[in-house]
Amino acid sequence: MTTIHDVLLRPLITEKSNYQNATLHQYAFEVAVGATKTLVKDAIETMFDVEVVRVNVINAPAKRTRRWRSRRLMVRSSGYKKAIVTLAPGDTIEIFEGVKG
Repeated sequence: MTTIHDVLLRPLITEKSNYQNATLHQYAFEVAVGATKTLVKDAIETMFDVEVVRVNVINAPAKRTRRWRSRRLMVRSSGYKKAIVTLAPGDTIEIFEGVKG
């Protein structure tokens, strides 16, 4: 990875991540395969100007299925690396906030 902007690929916005945002101050991102916890922490702090308390990294496996006739395994989607970032109380990231009324 050459820059901090190459570490974060995209935010993961699901029902579970919305719950984590509201109650636990945690945000989920898909990160590059070679990213470490310190790289993710530095990227989040510089890009969003927040204080990161903790970073958890998870390798999500590829989704597999079987062929009906030959019973062979087939890979439907490739695996990816996910980072769950816990922010200090009071800090938020605006892209996760959704529609405000």
